[in-house]
Amino acid sequence: MESYSTVQERIKLIAEKFFKGNITAMAKSTFISRTTINSIIGEKEVSPGYEVIRKIVDNSSLNINPEWLLTGKGEMLNRPTGQANATIVENPQYMKVPVVHIHAKCGYLAGYGDLEYIKQLPTMPVIVDKTYLGKYMIFEAAGDSMDDDSRRSICDGDKVLGREVMRDLWRSKLHINDWYFIIVHKTDGISIKKIIDHDVEKGIITCHSLNPLFKDYKIHLDDVAELYNVIKIVERSARL
Repeated sequence: MESYSTVQERIKLIAEKFFKGNITAMAKSTFISRTTINSIIGEKEVSPGYEVIRKIVDNSSLNINPEWLLTGKGEMLNRPTGQANATIVENPQYMKVPVVHIHAKCGYLAGYGDLEYIKQLPTMPVIVDKTYLGKYMIFEAAGDSMDDDSRRSICDGDKVLGREVMRDLWRSKLHINDWYFIIVHKTDGISIKKIIDHDVEKGIITCHSLNPLFKDYKIHLDDVAELYNVIKIVERSARL
């Protein structure tokens, strides 16, 4: 059995195991350039930098154990941690995800950390192609701040699926070019925004609305209770 004694060899194993050696597919999934991947697992065997390691570890679809990637110790994949709140129903192509409706947002601000409260929320089945780890929530959008009449809009009444961004990851640069974000503010409520800047040193994010009538504003992450990536719109409002 191969030992995979170097980081380069372990990244090559990831490419083979998850992407069947397809560098283009790996580049699209991890947001690491093909040139960088080839330089690491090719003949040059260039040592990967911090950003490469972070992008691999942060990729929830891979679920790579960072200790294994860096040192070769332990299992390749992380063991599930925390309390998963999205449960698979009888049909394995669906999972049930708790829904926070517009009228329930105030209650969610008070109960987001209470597992019993989460269990009492209504749920919605979401189509999936495998079992996903982590905390997922569905939030109902309110208002037209993210509506610019384009296909990328999130409209009033839309229901969006969010995957929680763990607080430990807030200390690194957020993937602001890849996702919209659901921001659960401790006092100002829940909003869906595009983050256009993340000052890691000061812990401040700049929030942007697609609707040009709304101005950008800054939030300190100390004032944020939870942060989610918007994965997709699971129900589009038909309101005229």
